[in-house]
Amino acid sequence: MENKVSKQDLIAMAMEARKKSYSPYSRYPVGAALLTKSGKVFQGTNIENAAYSCTICAERTAIFKAIYEGEREFEAIAVVTKDGGSPCGSCRQVLSEFGLDTIVWLADENGDNIQESTVEELIPLSFGPSNLLE
Repeated sequence: MENKVSKQDLIAMAMEARKKSYSPYSRYPVGAALLTKSGKVFQGTNIENAAYSCTICAERTAIFKAIYEGEREFEAIAVVTKDGGSPCGSCRQVLSEFGLDTIVWLADENGDNIQESTVEELIPLSFGPSNLLE
């Protein structure tokens, strides 16, 4: 990776974000740290709601913060959960909107890297902007 933020740095930032989770229903706190191609990092955490459909995942929180700040190109995202859980389908779809080559690092609550992949590997045959622009 060309940026000065290492995989372990990004995982550590996701671990920090996880501490801010509001997850009273699932009791499954998730933290994410998204590295943009410009070198900026955006953190996110899951925020649950009694009306479950209003819940937002950590990954989308980080992505939406980045988009709001004008970032559209992502280098990598680290996601930290208790057991190294993978992003849900909605998060995979949102990530795919901004680049199938984005690296995804999954880590457990101790910061141990469980898996490394790309968004494309997590959502093969994805539906994206090119499907609508033709």
